[in-house]
Amino acid sequence: MAYLTDRKRADGLGSSKTGTEHFWQMQVSSVALAVLIPLFVITFGRILGAPYPEVLAYFARPFPAIITGLTLVVGLVHFKNGARVMIEDYARGTTRKALIIGATCLSYACIATGLFALVRLAL
Repeated sequence: MAYLTDRKRADGLGSSKTGTEHFWQMQVSSVALAVLIPLFVITFGRILGAPYPEVLAYFARPFPAIITGLTLVVGLVHFKNGARVMIEDYARGTTRKALIIGATCLSYACIATGLFALVRLAL
């Protein structure tokens, strides 16, 4: 039986820890996504529904490939950070650690898969 007060449980979790860092990472990725998402929608919308050879030629150009890659990476890093903050708020103990590891692995796996597919299209 643990006799911990609320203050003892919260000790070391104040504003001088990683909360500010997470906040700034989310703000920077939000601003980047505010620019990248409209560019991605315009870029991707132009080729949507085109035949496969046209899609290959389109993504062989640098601008569409770079915009797609940046949107993929920044969006999934933003997802990873947001999922981590949400998990830290609502889960405790070993469950918290497992969920954070799972969300991080899922995010990086999606980044790797998406970039692999983009490289296959671009090359």
